[in-house]
Amino acid sequence: MSADSYRHRGQRRALVAELRRKGIVDERVLMALATVPRHLFFEPAFQEHAYQDKAFPIGEGQTISQPYTVAYQTALLSPRPQDRVLEIGTGSGYQCAVLLQLTPHVCSIEFNPVLFERTRRRLALLHQAAHLFCGDGSVGLPPHAPFDKILVTAGSPTIPRALLQQLRVGGALVIPVGTEQTQRMMRVTRESEAGFVSEEFEEFRFVPLLGQAGWGIKN
Repeated sequence: MSADSYRHRGQRRALVAELRRKGIVDERVLMALATVPRHLFFEPAFQEHAYQDKAFPIGEGQTISQPYTVAYQTALLSPRPQDRVLEIGTGSGYQCAVLLQLTPHVCSIEFNPVLFERTRRRLALLHQAAHLFCGDGSVGLPPHAPFDKILVTAGSPTIPRALLQQLRVGGALVIPVGTEQTQRMMRVTRESEAGFVSEEFEEFRFVPLLGQAGWGIKN
């Protein structure tokens, strides 16, 4: 695995400055992105792309999210150090590593077993101590619920009821909802056992959320 060089750290500082210009103001989130070596989530041949503000393919029909998107979702989620967080869609592990800079209590579930194994090994090498699971994230992780925060990193046709029920009162779910082509970022806060408040934000384009409460299972 490559080193994290002075050059890489300078590239992260430049990326953070770019994200700040684009409207990301949460300093804790910006510090997390300045700390996590994004190039180590790329294959060596493609590491030159790591500090550009763009998504990039990682195989299995998935991408590593654009840094702006990671920062935007994380800022909306606003995890505190004591929060228990569930991430739906581990993918490359980059978003998970960013969350771990903000709270040590992160569970992450990946639908694709090939990506799960690859990312499990990568995060272990990087000493990132998330609790990783392989399975249908669209139905959450009931044995480990409730969670203070839930972050979905794939586009969903609806807000899965199972995820809402796994939130603590006072907790929040951040999820992109819409068609398979474009989604609106949403934050749903659980105000009481039966009461939820929804907010809508910018439009994005994510890979589809697969599974029982997503777009089904595709071959």
